[in-house]
Amino acid sequence: MTAPGLPPPIADYALIGGGGSAALVSRAGSIDWLCWPRFDSPACFAALLGTQAHGFWRIAPADPLATTTRSYAGDSLVLETRFETATGTVTLTDAMPPGNGTGAIVRRVRGETGQVAMQMALALRPGYGAALPLLSRLEDGAVQATAGADTFVLRANVKLAVDAGTVTAPFMLPAGKSAVFVLQYGADPGPLDASAAMAATSAAWRDWAAPLAGRPPHLRRSMLTLKALIHTPTGGMVAAPTTSLPEQPGGSRNWDYRYCWLRDSALAVSALLRAGLTQDAASWRGWLQRAIGSDPAGVQIMYGLGGERDLPEWEADWLPGYHGARPVRIGNAAHGQLQLDVFGEVMDALHRTAMAGLGVPPDLWALQCGLLGHLLTIWQQPDEGIWETRGGRRRFVFSQVMAWVAFDRGIRTAEAFHQPAPLDLWRAVRAEIHAAVCRDGFDAARASFTQSFGSPELDASALMIPLVGFLPPDDPRVRGTVAAIERDLLADGLVRRYRSESGSDGLPPGEGVFLACSFWLVEVYAMQGRVAEAEALFARLLGLCNDAGLLAEEYDPATGTLLGNFPQGFSHLALVNAALTLDAAR
Repeated sequence: MTAPGLPPPIADYALIGGGGSAALVSRAGSIDWLCWPRFDSPACFAALLGTQAHGFWRIAPADPLATTTRSYAGDSLVLETRFETATGTVTLTDAMPPGNGTGAIVRRVRGETGQVAMQMALALRPGYGAALPLLSRLEDGAVQATAGADTFVLRANVKLAVDAGTVTAPFMLPAGKSAVFVLQYGADPGPLDASAAMAATSAAWRDWAAPLAGRPPHLRRSMLTLKALIHTPTGGMVAAPTTSLPEQPGGSRNWDYRYCWLRDSALAVSALLRAGLTQDAASWRGWLQRAIGSDPAGVQIMYGLGGERDLPEWEADWLPGYHGARPVRIGNAAHGQLQLDVFGEVMDALHRTAMAGLGVPPDLWALQCGLLGHLLTIWQQPDEGIWETRGGRRRFVFSQVMAWVAFDRGIRTAEAFHQPAPLDLWRAVRAEIHAAVCRDGFDAARASFTQSFGSPELDASALMIPLVGFLPPDDPRVRGTVAAIERDLLADGLVRRYRSESGSDGLPPGEGVFLACSFWLVEVYAMQGRVAEAEALFARLLGLCNDAGLLAEEYDPATGTLLGNFPQGFSHLALVNAALTLDAAR
């Protein structure tokens, strides 16, 4: 039971999005999180990280005992929530239409049976819940909310009341009738045809997902979720649409994921390409080139949606955090870290785009050669690794493996497309990295690859070794690594990233299992011929999706709750890859 005024469990939320930003809608019909006009803009609804005092938009029956079911309308992000009350039934449809300037949210509630007393309450609180906007009436009866540089306009076909910074509308809804609410960002953008916008939104999603026809529902939903994280104007892709949803209940492992990690976006592009979708790969390549520019030596691990390089991290101390998990962080200091693995993910994704028919434009090949030229000078350096540890740099095994991948994919691309390259040098370095990993990253006593050179600690990222082709899945060292992870990193049958109790990541111990790692284990099982075990684990993981088919970053087996930012692109791309690998193994 959630305390009054506090946000519900993370799994209670569904996602709507239109290519510019995204909103989280609870089962109770409340939008509790929205950053506008971009994913990384300050939130105008921030109840997710505090209470309703920090902004929300709810449309729901007045009856507190109403029951709820919901689903997406086909292969789309048009959300349909059905409320059943003692007096009747209504359906709330929520959508964020694409391609109408800075954005809009259309909410339509239709009476299905009987007659239902409804309530609408809109509490815009820009600046992450800090600002109380000035509300005023427009000539057509719309309500305009202004706070600093932010302006919002709400139009409806029911009477709107204004009181103490909140817009309300109680109304009765008989069967066959509809109430429509349209919220737009920007100074009086003009009325929007809600019906046409709803139809266009459904059609746009349906067209995008058409190549996925015949694929399993869970794969289609994960693909749609990945698409929803892409910022259409720039081609950049955020890791998640939220910040500071905790990886540990009530803890401080709270991070801002509303930025474009090279790793996450490259892996997502690779997953889209594996499933036969190429539409967004070219856009991502363009974003990548703009973000890095002409200085590969200055490459960062993440950027803003428009390629912004400076993402200072600060704390919104007026927000109490999700169920008290503080601090609430805005920005991400990890943008200044060295993470060598990103070279491998980027080079692999670019190799896949080339093999998918997008070719190797000269300027893009020059960028790839520049990245590998820079990697030649730094691959032996300690780094912060895939998990962005804050406990000091080390020679992480996964970082070294992915450095090997970077040179391997560069060699493959050059050979396949007859590109000019110092192939002898690249091949020599590739062999040197491989030897170093097998020599210094393998613990013979544990018969396992470890987290970092010279350390006995295990890390689930070693499961990627066969997935990226560093070693075959039946290699004794791979089998030994899998056995060690099964012994030491499983929690209720699911995979932890590493043992946080060691303190090696520089943070307080304790977190859930990392869902992407469990999907990696599914893939390794499938590749090793352990198909029944892969099937069982995959089914278990699918069961962790909420009723909207969405996953967070982590899961707490002790409480059965999702943890971390939501929905998490890393989890969904890992689901896609596991589904495809398992299907091939079958």
